[in-house]
Parts: sequence; C-alpha cells; structure tokens
Amino acid sequence: QVQLVESGVGLVQPGGSLRLSCAASGIIFSNYAMSWYRQAPGKERELVAHINSPGGTTDYADSVKGRFTISRDNTKNTVYLQMNSLKPEDAAVYYCRAQLRSFPIIYDYWGQGTQVTVAS
Repeated sequence: QVQLVESGVGLVQPGGSLRLSCAASGIIFSNYAMSWYRQAPGKERELVAHINSPGGTTDYADSVKGRFTISRDNTKNTVYLQMNSLKPEDAAVYYCRAQLRSFPIIYDYWGQGTQVTVAS
C-alpha cells in the first residue's frame, strides 16, 4: 500500500520559515519524481515545486522562486519543502505528489495534505 505522509503543520508569522516533509512508503522512492502542490480556499490546486528522479533537477512556481527549496533524501524516502520569507498568500493546504511514468502505466500518488497558516 502506497502512503505519502506530510508533516510540518504550522502557524508561522509573515517573514518566517517552515519546513514540510513528506515520507513515502510502498514505492521505490528514488524512481519517482516528487512535487509539492498547494491549494488555498476558493482557489485551484497549483504546483509549487518539483524535483526529478533520482534528484538534481528542480523547478518552482514563479511565486516561490528564491524563497522555497525542494529537496529529497532517497535514503529516507522523504521529500522536503523548505519555505522561507513566508507571506500571507502562501497560506494553503500543501500536498506532496509522487509520479512515475513507466509506459504505458502512469503511477500517481498524493498525500493527504498539511495546513500551513501564515498570520501575525
């Protein structure tokens, strides 16, 4: 059974930092591209950051470039999102996603989400 479990729920003040973790089980983690998405109330879910398999190439939404860093530790089956200089507009439920394209099958798994609140 595949599980992606996010952690790092937090209330942080504007300008503060928070690190989210997503621990995976039931998959060969190093084979999967990993991403962080977020969804704020009334808004669509959006891609925040992506890191390829087994790791090295990253990509970010323009809104978080220079402030957020995605990384992975394949020995711990965990992907991280370091969030610095947080803004109120970063508040959302954050989800991790694991994807593997092995033609003709696409493996696609989501975590349950973790709430990030940015408020003074």
